[in-house]
Amino acid sequence: AAGARAMGTAEPDLYRDTWVRYLGYANEVGESFRPLVPVPVVWASYGVATAYVTADAIDKGRRAATATRVGVAVVDTFVWQSLASVAIPGFTINRLCATSLALLGALTRWPPPLRRWATTALGLAAIPLIITPIDRSVDFLMDSSLRKLYGAPGEPPAP
Repeated sequence: AAGARAMGTAEPDLYRDTWVRYLGYANEVGESFRPLVPVPVVWASYGVATAYVTADAIDKGRRAATATRVGVAVVDTFVWQSLASVAIPGFTINRLCATSLALLGALTRWPPPLRRWATTALGLAAIPLIITPIDRSVDFLMDSSLRKLYGAPGEPPAP
């Protein structure tokens, strides 16, 4: 598995290689249901995703061998997960759903409940389609910026 290889271990990475990874996408599900549920439910979905990001960062820090590696592992994981699992996909699904709801209102005569359910279905259907492109884009972004400060993920900066 990709996460296990990145950490240099043979065992699967609980936060990257198992179903637990989907907890990081809880906010996308929340954003998809925004037209149908109270706003506090959407915010609670961000709480689940943030808890996942934090748990993964702590796990990577715990696995690191030295104090410097701990800091690098925690920062790298927290930034990557915050961007790839919460911020960018949450924004993407939010805008997709808002746009589709507005377009359905302008272009159809569907009743509001049907428009809201269609928007939710579109948002949920988009989640699997956006994961890989966002992950790859965040890898590129971090490899081109933050990771240049400390080398490869999990490696301390050169002295």
